[in-house]
Amino acid sequence: MVVTGSDDHLWKMWALPDGDIIMTGEGHTDWLSGCYFHPSGMQLVTSSGDTTVRIWDFSKCGCILTLEGHTHAVQDCSWHSCGDFVASASTDNTSKIWDVNSERCRYTMCGHKDSVNSIEFLPFSNTVLTSSADKTLSLWDAR
Repeated sequence: MVVTGSDDHLWKMWALPDGDIIMTGEGHTDWLSGCYFHPSGMQLVTSSGDTTVRIWDFSKCGCILTLEGHTHAVQDCSWHSCGDFVASASTDNTSKIWDVNSERCRYTMCGHKDSVNSIEFLPFSNTVLTSSADKTLSLWDAR
């Protein structure tokens, strides 16, 4: 499978090798900046210039959760290996850890002096790595 974004704020999932469209996601109102599969492969998380993070469920063929809380574009997103948490990085100079089960922000990480451009969980741990336009990398304990 391949996931692609487009100028019309839709994403499309394509089957390989035949190229058939499996699913199209509509809901973001601005450009898409990231998309990552859930560890189970049954969901997708996307980030967008519209300041939101969305979780898509393949069995329901649509968005099941919109995470709102950033004040500027969300540059990146990532799943924790357990599948219960999502991390997001934003041009508002913060990153967030979202609890998917409670549908809320668990932590907001402040400290970068410029936009946070990428975020990633260290597999099977509570450590989060962020990179920023302030030319720094930061390691965070998400407990």
